[in-house]
Amino acid sequence: MAQKENLLDYVPRHNKLYPWHFNKEGHVEVQIEHVGPFHKIAQVFFKRPRYSDIELEDMGSFIWQQIDGQKTVFEIGKLLHEEFGDRAEPLYDRLGAYIQSLHEQKFIVYENKLQKEI
Repeated sequence: MAQKENLLDYVPRHNKLYPWHFNKEGHVEVQIEHVGPFHKIAQVFFKRPRYSDIELEDMGSFIWQQIDGQKTVFEIGKLLHEEFGDRAEPLYDRLGAYIQSLHEQKFIVYENKLQKEI
């Protein structure tokens, strides 16, 4: 019987297509470039910006900084609990949802999943 994959075993890393930086408050901001014909029209006619910065809150910024392509989601969870204690509870439910959201937005990829595909 094949073993079911577990999100806690995944090793996330930042997607190189999305640069990031720290803002004045020390939070992480991930930069998104708006591309495509509709975005171009909005930029020209409605003065919409070409780039937007998505600011991550305290816990999100901490999680982002732990994502290094070496730590598993489980290991990041342990560090998150050390940093935020009970404020992070329910720890793995929240962390799992957050990691999945980052992945759905393509801000992160799973390093160990990429290695299996190659």
